[in-house]
Amino acid sequence: MQSSLLPDETPGAALLAAASALAGTTGHHDELRGVLVGSGAPATPSGLAPVWERFFEANGVAGWLDLSARLSRVQRRVREDGATYNVYAEGGESARSWPLELLPLLITPDEWRHIEAGVRQRARLLDATLADLYGPQDLLHDGLLPPSLVLAHPQYLRPMHGVRPAGNRWLHVVAFDLARAPDGGWRVVGQRTQSPSGLGYLLENRLIIGQQFPEAFRSLKVQRVASAFRTMIEGLLRDSPAGAHSRIALLTPGPRNETYFEHVFLARYLGITLVEGSDLTVRGNRLYLKTLGGLEQVHVLLRRVDDEWLDPLELRPDSALGVPGLVQAVRAGELVLANAPGAGVLESPGLSAFWPGIADRLLDEPLKLPAHTSWWCGEASVWEATRPRLRDYLIVPTFPAGAVTRSFAPVMTSELSPQALREWEARIDADRAAHTLVMPARPSELPVWHAGRLEPRPVVVRVYAVSDGAGGWQVLPGGLTRVAGRHSGVDAYLSMQSGSASTDTWVLTDGEVDATTLLPRPLDAADLAGWRRVVTSRAAENLFWLGRYTERAENSVRLARLALEALPSGSAPVLQVLHRLLVGQGMIGAAVPLPVQGSSQAARVFERALMHSLGDTRGSFSVAYNLQALRQCAEALRERLSTEHWGLIKHLSELFSRQLAGIGAREGHEPLSDVLGVLNQAALHLAAITGAQTDRMTRDDGWRLLSVARQIERLDMLAQALEAGFEAGLHDLDDGFALLLGLFDSTITYRAQFQARREVPPLLHLLVQDTDNPRSLAWVARTLRERLRKLARHDPAWAEAVALTLPSPSDWSLETLSTRDAHGRHSALMSALQECHQAALGVSGEISRHLFSHVGPADRTVWQ
Repeated sequence: MQSSLLPDETPGAALLAAASALAGTTGHHDELRGVLVGSGAPATPSGLAPVWERFFEANGVAGWLDLSARLSRVQRRVREDGATYNVYAEGGESARSWPLELLPLLITPDEWRHIEAGVRQRARLLDATLADLYGPQDLLHDGLLPPSLVLAHPQYLRPMHGVRPAGNRWLHVVAFDLARAPDGGWRVVGQRTQSPSGLGYLLENRLIIGQQFPEAFRSLKVQRVASAFRTMIEGLLRDSPAGAHSRIALLTPGPRNETYFEHVFLARYLGITLVEGSDLTVRGNRLYLKTLGGLEQVHVLLRRVDDEWLDPLELRPDSALGVPGLVQAVRAGELVLANAPGAGVLESPGLSAFWPGIADRLLDEPLKLPAHTSWWCGEASVWEATRPRLRDYLIVPTFPAGAVTRSFAPVMTSELSPQALREWEARIDADRAAHTLVMPARPSELPVWHAGRLEPRPVVVRVYAVSDGAGGWQVLPGGLTRVAGRHSGVDAYLSMQSGSASTDTWVLTDGEVDATTLLPRPLDAADLAGWRRVVTSRAAENLFWLGRYTERAENSVRLARLALEALPSGSAPVLQVLHRLLVGQGMIGAAVPLPVQGSSQAARVFERALMHSLGDTRGSFSVAYNLQALRQCAEALRERLSTEHWGLIKHLSELFSRQLAGIGAREGHEPLSDVLGVLNQAALHLAAITGAQTDRMTRDDGWRLLSVARQIERLDMLAQALEAGFEAGLHDLDDGFALLLGLFDSTITYRAQFQARREVPPLLHLLVQDTDNPRSLAWVARTLRERLRKLARHDPAWAEAVALTLPSPSDWSLETLSTRDAHGRHSALMSALQECHQAALGVSGEISRHLFSHVGPADRTVWQ
């Protein structure tokens, strides 16, 4: 196909799509053509299903010719948003970009009505089942469910038996994995009841793909998803003991979880607090959030932590992800935990064949949405009946791994050798209950744009239902569609961990598109009285260290640049001071010899040691280490940082390491100039990062803490640098005077005010006492004092006591500081600089003790 063709010279877009599409796999439903491949069913004149014909014609021929560019824009947008998915198989540090395909899955209004009714019914069924299993257990007593299938499941939590959750509701969000069968009907192939993942990725997919096809999105009347999220929040509030004034939080395992990006994205979208287990504590059967201002009650917890990890007191004792006492808070009815602990038992594939009977008992109605065929081997008659046809099935684990259960990867028996098949028969004989047989799915195939053609790939869509808190369920009109990779095979077990991709899901309507937004009820003056943004203790500590590592990175980059620039011609005192500062900052070892002017060997050893340390991530004060630590703090604060701020930090960390590695791999280069170039780029990026912190962050207590941390680090570094410089007499040397100004990043300011004068009083005025210079000791100490007082408004006595330990350089006598003593030293200046250094260390320790450790009278802000 030639992109130079004009629209009036080419066939319609639908015909172009049909001509480009590769043939689907025989025996699978082709989403693009709307037929079973190999059935000989008649096609439309264009060769496409009517809904896909409308899609391509809405975009037009120009849109068809632009598909490759649109795919590039999708991939670029994913990178810009920082959307990632951590793949365990690639190592704990591996985070790959979220894999997103271009073309959405299209579901017609008639199909959706059937799916919606079936999903809503199954959500009611699951909630009623949990209520029975943790209550009267009639299903077990009457033989509708085998006790060994339920009670042996590691996620059947006995501490939850007899519990009545707040609102008498066990489930608030459930998800069902659906696949279109060869006959065109939809089947349930799995369900998620613990903490269904994917809602954040679903939103990200919609925001990106919807923008790529605005004409088709409008003309096909794609339903919006905001109403379902609003229903979910309203349902949680209805069930909460505090009603509409409840605090809602989202519990995440943390940045190392594979879906952490979506936890951040979802928390932002819903406007709720993202927390980790260490942010929470249970007091008096109530759950509280640790904040800078004390403890604040949490009434609703939307969790992304699996069942057994929720409470180390009553569940898994080695868990560091949960909260001690959490189950008791649920038991006492003081907390809505969505979903309730113990819901994971319903995810077992072994339950599939029992759901029709359970529906007859609990709902008195047949299931509207059938499930894919599966058989639990724990029943002897079932295993004997299916054993001769074992090669027709997929073997999957009935239970996840637990203290007495084991798990394994699904096994495609059709690919086994006769010997391996016999070994699996013996394995099932030894432990029938642990194995479930599933008929291999033959999911429909969705067109995927690749290399200028449409390729068919198997797809499974995850559909979500949310409780409205009044006994009803709303099905989110969309879903997270997973698309098999190119080489996965048509019967692949689709999962993101195994390399699948995703795409948006468009549910079409023949009525009006729902215009509901996520905005809650209007806030009045009473609501806004005393309104402030909550800063959790964990976020506060990460913000504190984000500020310190930002300042440390700037200081280490500046110091390294000054040292490398001074090496060729710096005077002995200048090189001595630089050596002292670099050793003191841990950027070179104490054994590295002092560079001596005229000694090329000593200078070369010094240069190599410094350049090697720049990229050493193990050295706790190297540039690379500070950038890596800065990135780790920022990663833990993704919900608070703008996309641009996070992107700058991530890009700089990767760029710096890559550029240094590139220099080390090259030959025939001038390392000094190359490394200086890398440091200059790092300084430029750090300037942008500090600009984002100064100008792009809300001035709340979290920002004040970040700023306080930067001033602590700056006060300490500048005081040490000035002390070392005056001890070595740099103020009496031309290059030494210039180095002092460079260390304070004040060269341009000094020249603008005092031209070429090289005198101590104007130098000390600018570097010590000028309250308009953000690099002077006076400005730093004053700013530190003011922001510390605002930060700790909840504890003014403590804040004032700490502020009084800080020096006031603006009140010092400039004449006294500039005067030499009988030994020719500036002893008054040295003493004042030592005071600054000690004050910085003292304030740092006091903040950590008081604000992060919550040392002091217990529960002083907890109101019963």
